[in-house]
Amino acid sequence: MSSSTSRSAPARPPLPTEPAALLELARSGDRVALARLLSYIERGGEAATAVAELAYRADVPYTLGLTGAPGAGKSTLTDGLITAVRGGWPAVEGSEGSPVPQVGVLAVDPTSPFSGGAILGDRVRMSQHALDPTVFIRSMATRGHLGGLSLAVPDAVRLLGAAGIGVVIVETVGVGQMEVEIASAADTTAVVVTPGWGDSMQANKAGLLEVADVFVINKADRPGAREARRDLEQMLDLARPGAWRPEIVDTTATAAEGVSDLWAAVARHRAHLLSSGVLTARRADRLALELRRVLLARTEVHIDELVAGEEFSSAVKALVAGELDPYQAADRLLAN
Repeated sequence: MSSSTSRSAPARPPLPTEPAALLELARSGDRVALARLLSYIERGGEAATAVAELAYRADVPYTLGLTGAPGAGKSTLTDGLITAVRGGWPAVEGSEGSPVPQVGVLAVDPTSPFSGGAILGDRVRMSQHALDPTVFIRSMATRGHLGGLSLAVPDAVRLLGAAGIGVVIVETVGVGQMEVEIASAADTTAVVVTPGWGDSMQANKAGLLEVADVFVINKADRPGAREARRDLEQMLDLARPGAWRPEIVDTTATAAEGVSDLWAAVARHRAHLLSSGVLTARRADRLALELRRVLLARTEVHIDELVAGEEFSSAVKALVAGELDPYQAADRLLAN
C-alpha cells in the first residue's frame, strides 16, 4: 500500500448520556453534545427535566425575538445579524460596547406532518456560518403547538446560555399569536414587515404594536417602503405613549444593508431595559409564564390519568343517566 494512501480520521468516542456530563462538554465547545442536550429537551420526559434543572442555574442569555410573515426575509436577515452580533454590542447612549463570544440561533418552524421535524430548513440560508465554532444554529419544530412557540424553546434558550452563548436569536414565522409568545420569550422583539405589508388596521389585529420593540422594514429597496414607514409611524403616533417608542429600521438583508443599524437599535433597547430596570421585571414575568406552562403540562398529565381510570368511566355513566352535569362531574373527579 502506498504511503500516500489517506487514512480515515480516528473515530469519535461515544458521547455520555448523562445531562451533566454532556453540559460540561458543551461548555468546552462540543457542539454535538449541545445538540444532544437540545434533543433531550425537544423529546421531553425525565431527561428534559434533568437538562432544565441544570440550565436554570446558569446565566440567562440576551434573547432577540425575530418574527414576521412568511417571505419577509427573516432568515436572510438573521444571517446578517449573526455577523453583526459577532462584532459585539455597539456602544450606545447608556451602555458601553462589549464583546459577544458566542451567538445562538433557534429557528422555530412549522412541524412536518410526516417526520414531526421542522420543515422550512432556515439553516440553509445561514450556511456562511455553518463552520463558525462561535455560532450555533438549530431548527426546532413547533410540534403541533398551534399558533405559538414550541414548548421547548424557553428551556432551549436557557440551555444555550448555560453552554456559554451570550446572545440567542429566536426566529419564527409570525401567525398572530406567535408574536405574543415570542414577546414572552424574548428580551427584545423585532417585527419584520415588507413594503406592501398591509394597512395599519391589519397590523393592529395581529397585535404587532403590543409586542414590537423594534420594527424592521426589510426589502426596503422595493417600491412602497416609504409608505410602509409612514403607516408604522402613524400607528405609533396613535398608540398609548410609553417609556420606549419602537424604532423603525430599514434593511435590505440580501445586500447586507441596514443590518448594523438594526443591531444598534437592539442595543439601544437593551440599554433602555437595563437602565430602567424593565429587563429584570420582564424576565420575572417570563419565569411566571414558564411556571404556568409547567403547571399546565403537569395538570394535563394528571387529567390523562383520570381519563384512563374507572372513576372517569363512572362519571360518564352518571352524565348519561342525567345524575350529574359536566361541572359537578369535573369537581368530583378533581376532588379525589
